[in-house]
Amino acid sequence: MIPVTKPFLPKIEEFENYVKSIWDRQWLTNNGPLVNDLELKLKQYLNVDYLLYVSNGTIALQMAIRALELKGEIITTPFSFVATTNSILWQGCKPVYVDIDPDTFNIDPGKIEAAITPRTSAILATHVYGNPCDIDAIQNIADKYGLKVIYDAAHCFGTKYKNRSVFAYGDISITSFHATKLFHTIEGGAVFTKKPELLEKMAFIRNFGYSGPDTIALAGINAKNSEFHAAMGLCNLGHIDAILEKRRSLSLHYRENLKKLKVKFQFIDSAPDYNYAYCPILFDSEELMHDCIVKLELAGVYCRRYFFPSLATLPFVSRKRMPVCDSVVKRIVCLPLYDTLTIPDLDMISRILLRAQKYPVKTINTQKGFGELIANRIEKVINGHEKK
Repeated sequence: MIPVTKPFLPKIEEFENYVKSIWDRQWLTNNGPLVNDLELKLKQYLNVDYLLYVSNGTIALQMAIRALELKGEIITTPFSFVATTNSILWQGCKPVYVDIDPDTFNIDPGKIEAAITPRTSAILATHVYGNPCDIDAIQNIADKYGLKVIYDAAHCFGTKYKNRSVFAYGDISITSFHATKLFHTIEGGAVFTKKPELLEKMAFIRNFGYSGPDTIALAGINAKNSEFHAAMGLCNLGHIDAILEKRRSLSLHYRENLKKLKVKFQFIDSAPDYNYAYCPILFDSEELMHDCIVKLELAGVYCRRYFFPSLATLPFVSRKRMPVCDSVVKRIVCLPLYDTLTIPDLDMISRILLRAQKYPVKTINTQKGFGELIANRIEKVINGHEKK
C-alpha cells in the first residue's frame, strides 16, 4: 500500500537519547529545557526573531486572533483546512470568504477590497500547500484600511518569500508541526511575530494567562507542549535539509512524468525557495479525477482530495458561491509524497494515472464483479465517501 503521506521518523536511538534525559530530569512539560532548546534552534534555522512553540496549529490560530483582540469580520479563504475557519468561529468572529486565484490557489488579493466593511478587523490568509500568498499586495490592502494580517502558514516550514522565512510576515504567522507535516513534533505548532509585545502577550495566553508565579495578566489557555514532543522536533530538525531535498526531487520527477496528463500543477512564484510540502494536481475534468482515484485505489495507492469541500459551503457558516474555489475543489487531488517514497513507486503511480486517462473506466471491460466494484467505487467517490 502507498498512502498519501507518511511521517518522517528518525532512528529510534536518537529519540531514546532525549527520552533518557527527560527520565533523568523528570521534567515533562511546563516550558522544559527541551522546549526551550527547540525554540532556540528553530529561531536559528528559520532566522526569525520571535516564536513560541505551542501544542498545535489550530490553537496557534486562536492565540493569534485572541492576541490581536479581533472582533467582527475576518476576511479569509474558502480553500484551506477547516481549522482556519473553525478558529475564526471559536474566537467569536465571522469568516468572510474571498475567492481564490485559479493558478496559485491562494486568496485572490484583487477581490479582497470588495469584501471589506466597517466590521472588518483582519485578513487571515493561507499559504496553500506552502506556496506563499501575494504578501505585498495583502499588506498594502491591510495598511490602507487599518487591518491586521494573520497568515495560516501550516504547510510552510522551509519556504521563503523574498529571501526571508515566510513566517516573518504579517502581524502574526502560525504553523503546524503535526505528524503529517514535513517537519513535525508528532503534535505541535508555533506562532511567529515581529513585535515583542505581541510575543509576550501570546506567552501569557499559552500558559493560562500567567505573567508571573502568582500573577495572572489575562484570560489565557493551556497551549503548552511537552518535552517528549520537543524531543521529536529536535531529532527531526537535524534531518530537515535532506527531507526538503528529497521532496523537491520527487515533486519535480512527478512533474516530468505527468506532462501528458490532463492536469495543471500549482503555480509556484518562488520555486527555488518553495518546500514542496504537497504535490497537488488539478484535473481538467471531474470524470478524469474520479477514474484516476478509482484505478489508483485498486492498485493500493491512496491520494487525498485536499482541500475538500470548499469552506464556504460548510453547514455552520454563511454560505457563499465562490466560482473559482467551487471549481477547484471538485477537481484537485494531492498525490502521495513523503521522504521514503521511491522513484519506482512514483513511476508506477504515474503509469496508472496515464493509463486511466487513456482508458477511462466507462470503456474498460465491465464484466460482472469487476464492473460492479468499479461502479460502487465511483459512486462512493462522487458522494464524497473519499474523504479520509
